[in-house]
Amino acid sequence: MKKVLLLISILFFVSCSSIKKYNEHLNDLISEQDLKSDTDFIYNKLQDLHPKLYWYISKEKLDFKFDSLKTTINKPMTSFQFYQKIAPVICEVRQGHMFVVPTTKKFTKRETESIKKRGENPLSQFDYEVFNDKLYVVKNKSNNKSIEVGSEIVSIDGKNVSILLDDYKKNFTSDGFNQTLKKNFLGQRFSMMYTLNNDTKDSIKYDFKIKNELKSIVIKRQIVDSTEIKKSKIVLTREQKKAIAKKKDIFGYEAKSKKYMRNLKFIEKDSSIAIIKIQGFKEGDYEEFYKQSFQKIKNFNTKTLIIDLRNNGGGRLNEIAKLYTYLTDKDFNFVEKSLVTKKTSLLYADFYKGGGVATKILKTIFAIGYYPLMYFSVHKNEDNKYYKYASSKTKKPDANNFKGKVYVLINGGSFSASSIISSNLKGSKRAIFVGEETGGAYNGTVAGRMPMVEMPNSKINVRMGLMACIPAYKTEVEGRGIFPDKEILPTLENRINNRDPELDWILNDIKSENLTDLAKQ
Repeated sequence: MKKVLLLISILFFVSCSSIKKYNEHLNDLISEQDLKSDTDFIYNKLQDLHPKLYWYISKEKLDFKFDSLKTTINKPMTSFQFYQKIAPVICEVRQGHMFVVPTTKKFTKRETESIKKRGENPLSQFDYEVFNDKLYVVKNKSNNKSIEVGSEIVSIDGKNVSILLDDYKKNFTSDGFNQTLKKNFLGQRFSMMYTLNNDTKDSIKYDFKIKNELKSIVIKRQIVDSTEIKKSKIVLTREQKKAIAKKKDIFGYEAKSKKYMRNLKFIEKDSSIAIIKIQGFKEGDYEEFYKQSFQKIKNFNTKTLIIDLRNNGGGRLNEIAKLYTYLTDKDFNFVEKSLVTKKTSLLYADFYKGGGVATKILKTIFAIGYYPLMYFSVHKNEDNKYYKYASSKTKKPDANNFKGKVYVLINGGSFSASSIISSNLKGSKRAIFVGEETGGAYNGTVAGRMPMVEMPNSKINVRMGLMACIPAYKTEVEGRGIFPDKEILPTLENRINNRDPELDWILNDIKSENLTDLAKQ
C-alpha cells in the first residue's frame, strides 16, 4: 500500500511540473518548418484513421487545401496563431464530430479547486441563442436581474460579438452542408468557444442592448450562498435518499448541468399524450428507464407519444437501438456494419482519457484485456475493407412496443445519435417530425471511438471519429439532415414569452385530429 501511495505522489508531482512547463511555453514562436511538419502530420493521421475522409470533399480538393495552407506558413507563429489557420482547413472535411482544440492554459487540480471556490464563471451565468446572426440572452442565471431575456450581447470585454461569431464559425463544422447545427452550437457553446480563445477571467464587461438601450454591465464570478442552502435543506430519511439515488441512476442525472437526461410526463388528464424528453443518450440505466416508461404508457392506454430530441447532442448507439425496439413492431437492422480504416484502428481510441492518477493506474492493469478486445472486434470483409459488426445485428421489437402515433421534435442541436434514430424513424415512416433540420446528417456520421490526436510541435489537438456509423435508412440528398414534416423555427419573441411553438403545433394537431375523428362518428 505504501508503494502505491508513493507512486501516486510521484505521478502527482510529475503532473504538476509538466503543467507548469507547458504553460511557460504557450506563447513561444514555432518555426515554419515545424508548423509545416505538423500540417503533414495531421493530414497523414486523417488519411490513416478517418474511414470517410472524402465523403464531402474530393481527395484532390483536400490535398490542394492542405498544400495551400503550407504555402501561407512563411514565418514563425504561436500555437494559437497556427490554430486559426489550420482549423478552417480541417473543417473542410465537414464531419461534425471532428473538433480542433487550440492550446490553452492548463491548471493543476489545486488551481482548479481554487477557481471553483471563487464562484461560477461570468460566461456561464447566461444561456445564449443566436437569432439573425446576433447573440441573445435566453436565460439569466446571474444576480443582476436587470438583464432581461431577449437582451442582445453587443460586445464582451470590448470584442465585437458579431465578429466573434464569424470567427468561431470557421473553426468547427457540421456533418456535410447543413447549417442549422452551426447556428445552434454558436449559442449553446458560446461560453466554451469564448473560453478556448481567451484567458479565464473572474469578471467580464458585457455591452448589452436592453430594449434598444446600450448598457455596460460587469459580471463577476457568482458564489452560491451555501449557508442559505443549509438553512432551507430538508432532512431526508434513508429510504428517501435511496429513492433519489435510484431516480438519478435511471433517469441519468448529470451533475455538471444538474439535469436529468431523460424524463417522462403525461399532459392530459386521461394520460392520452405522453412526452419523453431526452437531453442526451448518456448517463444512467437507460434500459430500466425505457422499460418503466413504456410499461406506464401501456398501462395508461396512451394514444400519442411525443419524443423531444431538441438540443440532444447524441451519445450511446446501444441506447438509441434499445429505444427503437419500443417504437417498431418488426424485426430490424438499426445500423450497418461500422467501417474503419484498418484492423488496428480502434487501438487509437482514448482508453486513458478521463480520471485521475489512481484511475489511470487501474486502466493500465485492465489494458491487458482491453486492447486485444478492440483488435479482435474488427474483421475484414469480402470487399477487403474492415468493419466492426457489434451494432449491426438484427434486433427484435420489445413486447411493449408502442403502437400509437409518434411525433418527434428536432432542431439544429439534434446531432449524432439523435440523427441516427431520427433517420430510422423517418425512413420507416414511423413518426411525424416537427421543428427544423437536424444538425446531424441523415445518412450517418463518423464517430464511435473518438481519440484526440496531438500535433507534435504546436500541441494542437484534433478529435476525430474512427468508425462510420451509417443508419439502415438513407436519403439521396447527401450531406443534409433529417428535414421536418412541419418546419417551425422559434423566434426571439417565443423565448421572451416562454413559448414553445413546436410543441404547441403538435398539441393543436392532435386536437384537430381528435375533433375530425369525433365528427366522423
